Amino acid sequence: MTRRLYALCGEDRARQFSPHVWKTVMALAHKGLAHETVPLAFTEIPAVEDGATATVPLLRDGERLVRDSFDIAVYLDEAYPDRPSLFGGEGGRATARFVEAWSQSALHMAVTRIAILDIHDLLTPADRAYFRKSREARLGATLEEIAAAGAAEIADFARKLRPLRNMLRTQPFVGGDGPLFADYIVFGALQWLRTTSKARVLDPDDPVAAWFERCLDLHGGAGRSVPPA
Repeated sequence: MTRRLYALCGEDRARQFSPHVWKTVMALAHKGLAHETVPLAFTEIPAVEDGATATVPLLRDGERLVRDSFDIAVYLDEAYPDRPSLFGGEGGRATARFVEAWSQSALHMAVTRIAILDIHDLLTPADRAYFRKSREARLGATLEEIAAAGAAEIADFARKLRPLRNMLRTQPFVGGDGPLFADYIVFGALQWLRTTSKARVLDPDDPVAAWFERCLDLHGGAGRSVPPA
């Protein structure tokens, strides 16, 4: 059986950059489940699987289609209970929900402001037009106006990671001695920045930087399969 993961790409189809897809890439690797990646431009997504989704990730596992990175992780734990758990139980799943809410509220908008023009520039011409129109309508400003806040976000990014930094003083991963899906959630945000922008938001001696390097090395270096921007 071939698992198929639909992923977001730019003009370079080997450069997948969606933070939510990266959560799923790491989740599949964590479970030891092989898959085929199908890279898609933004404007190609609505045509896949008979219009099954407007966003990625989308996972086909045999006859099953699963959308949304968190729902995919829950599905993988339930479908493959004999393989390493992504949550470590109901408490871990609930904690991962909190981590996801924190990551998306504290980190995702910051990455958007830092990398929005870089993301635009790595897209196909058709996707550039779609991206500009959709993001400017959603955010109520031009891409250039959004990017103007990027310098302040770079300066403030390390502060946003203080909760993670403080926790890493007592354990190597959010999941404890080893990673869980909560780690992959935050990893996805930082990997999104790594794969789209040359901006550097962490000092090399920052414990978060060391944690991110550990995450990049996980599962045979799955996170390093796409080089930095």
